[in-house]
Amino acid sequence: MKKFRKVLDGLTTSSPVNPGGSPSCGSAAGTPSTAPTPRELEIQETLMSEHFQICKTVRHGFPYQPTALAFDPVQKILAIGTRSGGVRLLGRPGVDCHCQHESGAAVLQLQFLINEGALVTACADDTLHLWNLRQRRPAILHSLKFNRERITFCHLPFQSKWLYVGTERGNTHIVNIESFILSGYVIMWNKAIELSTKTHPGPVVHLSDSPKDEGKLLIGFESGTIVMWDLRAKRADFRIYYDEAIHSVSWHHEGRQFMCSHSDGSLSMWNLRNTAKPFQVTFPHGKTQRDGRKESCKPILKVEYKTSRNSSEAFVIFSGGLSYDKAGRRPTLTIMHGKAIIVLEMDYPIVDFLVLCETPYLNEVQEPYAVAVLLEKDFLVVDLTQSNFPIFENPYPMDIHESPVTCTAYFADCPPDIIPVLYSIGAKHKKTGYSHKEWPLSGGTWTVGSQTYPEIIITGHADGSIKFWDATAITLQMLYKLKTSKVFEKPKSGDVGRSAELVEEDPYAIQMINWCPQSRIFCVVGISAHVILYRFSKHDANTTITSLVVRLQCEMEDVISPSDTENTPCFSDPSGLSPQPQPPSPRSNTPDSVRDSNPCLKVKDRMIRMPPGYQAELVVQLLWVDGEPPQQITSLDLNSAYGLLALGNCNGLAVVDYLQKTVLLCMSTLELYGSADPFQRLTRSPRKNRQSTSDFCMRGLSNFYSDSKKRIRTSYQSLTELSDNQVSLDLERSKSPTSDHVNGHCTSPTSQPCPTGRARVPGGPEGPRLARRGPGRPPFRKAQSAACMEVSLPVSSLTEESRENSFSRSRSSSVSSIDRETKEAVTTLQFAESYGRKSDTLPTPCLWVGTSLGLVLIIPMSIPTDEQERQEDPVTVAPTGTVLMLKASVLRFAFLDCGGALINSPYEVWRDQHAPDDPDRPRKRKLVNFSPSSSQEASGDGHLAVVCSERQAKVFFMPSQACLYVHNITESSFVLRADVVSVCNSVCLACFCANGHIMTLSLPSLRPLLDVNYLPLTDMRIARTFCFTNGGQALYLCSPTEMQRITYSQEMCDNLQEMLGELFTPIETPEAQNRGFLKGFFGGNAQTFDREELFGEAAAGKASRSLAQHIPGQGGMEGMKAAAGGVVGELARARIALDERGQRLGELEERTALMMTSAETFSKHAHEVMLKCKDKKWYQF
Repeated sequence: MKKFRKVLDGLTTSSPVNPGGSPSCGSAAGTPSTAPTPRELEIQETLMSEHFQICKTVRHGFPYQPTALAFDPVQKILAIGTRSGGVRLLGRPGVDCHCQHESGAAVLQLQFLINEGALVTACADDTLHLWNLRQRRPAILHSLKFNRERITFCHLPFQSKWLYVGTERGNTHIVNIESFILSGYVIMWNKAIELSTKTHPGPVVHLSDSPKDEGKLLIGFESGTIVMWDLRAKRADFRIYYDEAIHSVSWHHEGRQFMCSHSDGSLSMWNLRNTAKPFQVTFPHGKTQRDGRKESCKPILKVEYKTSRNSSEAFVIFSGGLSYDKAGRRPTLTIMHGKAIIVLEMDYPIVDFLVLCETPYLNEVQEPYAVAVLLEKDFLVVDLTQSNFPIFENPYPMDIHESPVTCTAYFADCPPDIIPVLYSIGAKHKKTGYSHKEWPLSGGTWTVGSQTYPEIIITGHADGSIKFWDATAITLQMLYKLKTSKVFEKPKSGDVGRSAELVEEDPYAIQMINWCPQSRIFCVVGISAHVILYRFSKHDANTTITSLVVRLQCEMEDVISPSDTENTPCFSDPSGLSPQPQPPSPRSNTPDSVRDSNPCLKVKDRMIRMPPGYQAELVVQLLWVDGEPPQQITSLDLNSAYGLLALGNCNGLAVVDYLQKTVLLCMSTLELYGSADPFQRLTRSPRKNRQSTSDFCMRGLSNFYSDSKKRIRTSYQSLTELSDNQVSLDLERSKSPTSDHVNGHCTSPTSQPCPTGRARVPGGPEGPRLARRGPGRPPFRKAQSAACMEVSLPVSSLTEESRENSFSRSRSSSVSSIDRETKEAVTTLQFAESYGRKSDTLPTPCLWVGTSLGLVLIIPMSIPTDEQERQEDPVTVAPTGTVLMLKASVLRFAFLDCGGALINSPYEVWRDQHAPDDPDRPRKRKLVNFSPSSSQEASGDGHLAVVCSERQAKVFFMPSQACLYVHNITESSFVLRADVVSVCNSVCLACFCANGHIMTLSLPSLRPLLDVNYLPLTDMRIARTFCFTNGGQALYLCSPTEMQRITYSQEMCDNLQEMLGELFTPIETPEAQNRGFLKGFFGGNAQTFDREELFGEAAAGKASRSLAQHIPGQGGMEGMKAAAGGVVGELARARIALDERGQRLGELEERTALMMTSAETFSKHAHEVMLKCKDKKWYQF
């Protein structure tokens, strides 16, 4: 039982802004304030540390930087290897598994043990790994590390336990798959080639056994040498020396001929009867020139030679081979079938491809039915059974990165009707022309788990597009796509335009997403300092988009202008007349101010037909001022019940009434404080020489793809510049009880232009607070989140910002270090039913504002409740000067009632504004949690406000503003993302820090429940996209093309096995075709070949111990051991011990089953021998 004290209204509390300088709250974790506590408040906290555990659930998207491809034709499972050591296993929809090599070495090659539920991976660190796929979480059973040779190629014959491994030195080793031990049988390169050969043949690039005789191994060397090695006789049957380098080899199923692809773009056909020269050499894409020579072509990297029963002509499929004459041609996959040559152009370079065939036996007619093509940034499957070769519709979300992802949002437990509605709208815009057949990768099994609820993930992209994804039951399917660029006019060709200098390629890139699932109102923030508000409708409409402009920019000259002596606030006066954006200042006609009072983009001003779905209603844009582009928008909130939209940046705050289409408030942060400003502000000297317009272009960010050019230019300051230009700034707490400086970003602007054009001046009401820094003042470095050198991050990567702007704040690169001193960004906004003043007895609509200096402002509002009055009467917004204080930049607000339950913000129930009118049922606004009665019942006795910053969390009791609890989250790092989420029918504060720690704190006591060092932050992409949601789930972009979902809930970790798909399903291996007596007699009998006799230890001996080292697998337990830490370590270790015991019991059971199988086999053979010898006489033996 946790007890909390409630302070009576009117008593003196420990508010940091108390003019009397009363003591601030204690800094110990969960330490209660020493404020007077005449009344007791009891809240039962149910969350314990046992409710939390970190675990990865599923990874979505395209495998980043793929390197290899493999397919099991019986299980119908496909595997993709990546450069970072990842392996992706794909089957039927829902069967999608990601594995990771601990070493992180690139995967060179993949080999399935066909229909055995196992996979062999060969990595760039010259290690072979055997993965067990018979469990939902695959684990490594064995590893074999080569010490003296580098692996270049592997081959595993069907139904064989001996793996052929080719090396860079040209040698071929043989590995026993069961024991993962090297055989003493080695094919040395100097024995494979003729003794008279003076040059090394190069690395092994191909290994395959002859379909005609498994005792013959075809070895291809890079130089063009091909050797047919007789494994029994241990000698070469024949050797081929070709002038061109070999890239791949493919057999005809009869084993009498094979085809090679070469570096000159040619295909050579060889017959085993005559290996002196190829009987056919073709250049599929090489034209004959006038002099009779073939034009030079690019290498053919891979070729597949497959036969079909329905056609006498074979399929020859290859990649590459195009001529060099045409520059800029797309990568191609060529399909040759008879005389027909079909060239399929690809969007990206081809990494690998596989022809999917009906039979796993190489000596049978292959019957190809599809081609799986792995591209650098896409994966597709081509249908070979139809003449036009269509592609299959991919059921996996492989197009997350269609445009680089710039932000994400995760909504769990959504209204159940929203997913079918979005799907029905999005289905109308799906592409057509796909193959009508079912997806060929049909392996594995998957069922929807018992504990499922609607989940939606929203991604914002660099091209301005928005994608809604159905994330229910750890799957991901795209529901609906929205293009925000359609709101704006396309820039004319040849026109430089304002956005051309602002952003190079992506002026519509999405920075923030705000969605209300109940009202279906959707709001996005774009990189060009614009906000777009959308409403959802099931009907198309012809409407005009309303455009509002906001002048939210500081004019430095106005700060010291001696002529301006008035200070007119910008909020609405009591009469309720809302101010409108003013015309350009008189300076706007100067050459440097051509763009002044204009936005970056032009909204379409004509009637537009909008299809069903999300339809744009309002666009709010920030203006250019004095030749400077508008600063990036750093915070946004929307409330459908209030009909209000709030946005802020490093200059100030604006509040927009989207129902009346008016700007209610447009103020600098400093003006919001009024007389309650806790800091002594420093003015800035005016610039004497205005810089050129090009200097005001926004500074470039590191691109989202490390291997591509810069995609987005924003105004975020790089860490390098912050380090070089150390700003001298003297911040003092006004009567602060502590002596340390504020862990903020920068101070507030000293002025903000108002609708009247007046500005704050040193001689005005706030004059004593504005003092210019003298030369004798000692400067100190800003304690800025991105510049805190306590976090060891790559300097080059610290140029992007997180979604909550915890890193370097938005600012123009043209602003000098002196000009930056007084910037204070609005970092978070939240509409809520709260108390704007200590004297309030009932909650009213309020806007909570958090800044980069750790200050919290509460702005009460007066909103008419009647629908008709709401459309006509103005909304009154009046800042009261109420200020709360925390360490570092404020990230998140949340509100709890006196019982500890989360108070949801008021919202409007969705109604279709474009639906046909029904006279019997007029459409009226239906508001939830917004009425005098409901507010009084819910919060009439006060409520708790949870405020989290980059370093600290506090719980305040409202309206007395007493700080009940405070917890210093981190001292050596800073919080990137914080969310108040519901877990196990309770609420907690979840935080993700820059040092990779994931923490959860109980509410309202802020008691630590979980602290796990989960993910060292090595990429700003993670910081920008990490977000928590209800149900103990979170997600982040782990690569430019992949999205990783995790859970921090013990309950979901326990149920995860039930939710994941099965990769292996017991299937009978198809029987080999009856070859017939004559075919078997004259074609050779491959069944008589016993590899065990040749490669076993009895015949071949042991391999050198120094050649390779066997490493036993951990069975997947190492990942769980790593996760066992923090406050739940002991419990996790106990659970691991039980799992290890269960695993040992499982291994014992498997060994027992193997012994039983062996005994049954022995009994069967003994019975056969008995029957064979029963009727024989003694002299017949």
